[in-house]
Amino acid sequence: MTRTDLIEAMAQETGTDKQQAKSFLEGFTRVVEREMKNEGEVPLAGLGKFKVMKRKARVGRNPATGEAIQIPAKTVVKFTVAKVLKDLIKT
Repeated sequence: MTRTDLIEAMAQETGTDKQQAKSFLEGFTRVVEREMKNEGEVPLAGLGKFKVMKRKARVGRNPATGEAIQIPAKTVVKFTVAKVLKDLIKT
């Protein structure tokens, strides 16, 4: 599904026009970005939760040479899928 397909599907599902659906999607994206920047969480009932995680530094391997390399600590965004959605696709 492309972004345009998503906007069209949202417009159809909610009975609004494409411009309103696009505006909602852009607003939602800004809210998620702002919360991630502030290291917050964004729960989406039935879908999952966006949250910021801090990864510790660790030792990894260069797949081409097998040489050990140091991977630095970093902050990442993680999306955890809701149990309801996981159960839906298991069937």
